[in-house]
Amino acid sequence: MTEVIVKVAARGEGVTASGQYFPMTAPGDVIENGQVAARGPNFQQPPCRHFPQCGGCQLQHLSDAAYAQYCVDRLVVALGKQDLEAEIRPPHLSPPRSRRRASLKALNVGGRIKLGFNEERSHRVVDLAECHILRPEQFALIGPLRDLLRHLVPPKRVAEVHMTLADQGVDLMLSGVRAEGLAAIEGMTDFATSQQLARLTIDEGYGAEPRWAPEPVTITLSGVPVGLPPGAFLQATKDGEEALALAVREAVGEGAILDLFAGLGTFSFALKDREVTAAEAGRDAVLSLQQAARRSGRSVTAQHRDLYRNPFQPNELAGFGSVVLDPPRSGAEAQVRALADSSVSSIAYVSCNPSTFARDARKLIDGGYRLDWVRPVGQFRWSTHVELASRFSR
Repeated sequence: MTEVIVKVAARGEGVTASGQYFPMTAPGDVIENGQVAARGPNFQQPPCRHFPQCGGCQLQHLSDAAYAQYCVDRLVVALGKQDLEAEIRPPHLSPPRSRRRASLKALNVGGRIKLGFNEERSHRVVDLAECHILRPEQFALIGPLRDLLRHLVPPKRVAEVHMTLADQGVDLMLSGVRAEGLAAIEGMTDFATSQQLARLTIDEGYGAEPRWAPEPVTITLSGVPVGLPPGAFLQATKDGEEALALAVREAVGEGAILDLFAGLGTFSFALKDREVTAAEAGRDAVLSLQQAARRSGRSVTAQHRDLYRNPFQPNELAGFGSVVLDPPRSGAEAQVRALADSSVSSIAYVSCNPSTFARDARKLIDGGYRLDWVRPVGQFRWSTHVELASRFSR
């Protein structure tokens, strides 16, 4: 029996017209008797030696065109499950080696450190010899980090390595390590100095504690330097952030703007020359946003608020012409219910989960909104993780 792969499923497997799933296949691949007989035009040779074992990527075998279509299909399927349709704009795809934020695992095996992403659907650590998604500044730390972590990670234990590329260089946070004694402290200081880190933070189980920070660490958002707390959320790539910000600027309408789940102000500061109220549950993020707004003279007012427990109600929303919404993966169900009953004229909804976005979109549309358009953003290159920006109006 001969079949052809017609699409890629949510987890990355190729699917035939009859509904058969085949891993590591692309649309156009020919299947005969359950095996790949010929490759189609959408298959490419994966560039990395660690693929497909490494869980950092699931779709390196797809051409750019097939990967872009995959991002579109994820949205179409999610919306379809809610009986919704919308204009799907061409996706933005972040290029290889552009990821500025990543979390790796470090495993001490007999005094040797394995450092990398977990294997796909496994707790085994892939010891990275190359990486086609991390920024070069981050990958350059992999070798030196192995030497440092030999003295900090207990035998047969796994530590976490969080890297963020800040304005001053790599902001490094180590979790699950033991930094005991003068030698360990001196080793960390020497490492931070020699590698020109922006900051070195240790979390031994009692919270993040900066051990090295020669100057305040910032991340520039739309031209505004914002203090970067250890472990703070940041869009995965700079170009992805810019694509999302451009979509948000297009989506908002006239009047005052309310930025919900504002984080450090990624979208608040992108809305230049506008009056913005930014609400965020993280205290450190709110303080950084407030201070950056004050220094820059931007018309941004920050408010500490847990939007899951205390969403803005319709009467509070009445003073705003537009709302920007960028919730975590679980979506913003409670806040969306209030928005559906509000008089807000336009909503810019940014999401990192097509399924919860579609669920929330259904509620907004049932409340009288139109879903004008959606743009997929593939910041996590070659992964099954799809983000998006959208516009609702009434």
